[in-house]
Amino acid sequence: MNYDDKISQKLKMIKPSGIRKFFDLVLEEKDAVSLGVGEPDFVTPWSIRNAAIKSIQKGYTQYTSNSGMLELREKIAEYLNVRFGLSYDPKSEVVVTVGASEAIDLALRSIINDGDEVIVPEPSYVSYFPCVIMSGGIPVPAECRAEEGFKLSPEALRRKITKKTKALILSYPNNPTGAIMDAGSLEAVAEVARERDLLVISDEIYAELTYLGKHISIASLDGMRERCIVINGFSKAFAMTGWRLGYFAAPQPLARAMLKLHQYVIMCAPTNAQHAALQALTEGLSDGFAAVEEMKEEYDRRRRFIVDAFNGMGLECYQPYGAFYVFPKVSSTGLDGKQFAEKLLKAKKVAVVPGISFGECGKDFIRCSYAYSMKALMYAVERIGEFVEELKAGRL
Repeated sequence: MNYDDKISQKLKMIKPSGIRKFFDLVLEEKDAVSLGVGEPDFVTPWSIRNAAIKSIQKGYTQYTSNSGMLELREKIAEYLNVRFGLSYDPKSEVVVTVGASEAIDLALRSIINDGDEVIVPEPSYVSYFPCVIMSGGIPVPAECRAEEGFKLSPEALRRKITKKTKALILSYPNNPTGAIMDAGSLEAVAEVARERDLLVISDEIYAELTYLGKHISIASLDGMRERCIVINGFSKAFAMTGWRLGYFAAPQPLARAMLKLHQYVIMCAPTNAQHAALQALTEGLSDGFAAVEEMKEEYDRRRRFIVDAFNGMGLECYQPYGAFYVFPKVSSTGLDGKQFAEKLLKAKKVAVVPGISFGECGKDFIRCSYAYSMKALMYAVERIGEFVEELKAGRL
């Protein structure tokens, strides 16, 4: 059978993940040390795990409401209000999803008609472009520059808007750069969104991992709630990546449309994971998110160490103030990010992610995660430093 004409044309348009392709090479290298995985190295706190265990023991193994447990949605609404000043009705404007990834997919497929354009600031999370394409839309990259802190500027946004532009995906704190948007930068983007009647899909999965002040949601700005879909989840802040639990909050008409799609493709998020998430928020709201703050302090220590290390070896590294990634520029070595990553892996058995995996404007960069122990980071940085010195000396 010829399968070529049996496979979706939309899917054929999508390139395989640059991250996954690179890590296929990593698997071939024995004893390789990786700085590539974007997930916390912390174990989910025991109280959260125990809540899931108890829910199983009590026999809570049936479906929940399509939107998720009402008690959990109420806690999510409370959390969004307490932490970010956002107000949503838990009964009609909050839906629990299978990770933030499902929420992104739901948002795009619920608003996009064939041919609509979606602006995606780059460097960007690898899923945005494929998800836009699979929704029938056209992804339009808007370059964010290192010298501007990798923030989306209103000028860069305006240049990309056409009559077909439907929405903007905003992802701050950012993966892969660690960039954040302050109030002034957000307001400048919001002004354009209001003026040109854009919807904004705001992926705020790293909201709790902000090291300079407090995270600000664009939905909290004047006139923006009505045009924003706020996406968040439990994976990063609560070290719950494997639980696959996220959520979105949006005005009722948008939430209703997304829920309709969610009903047919998912039914509901895993029941026991919802009980775990309920415990995470209940505990956090009562103790000021002490566990989250403790984890963030450790990330901050690692962040400062690895930024200083890269700058010290002559690899220009923008100061990231969010998430748990650094995005150093490697072109001073005479290599682009892909060449640097491949040679580093072969020579020193240290894995980093080529920046081009996150968009063309990332070709001279690499992404490194600092969601690893300080011991692992010190070892990896030492090996990278040796590699850079050997490159400069012409020994590689």
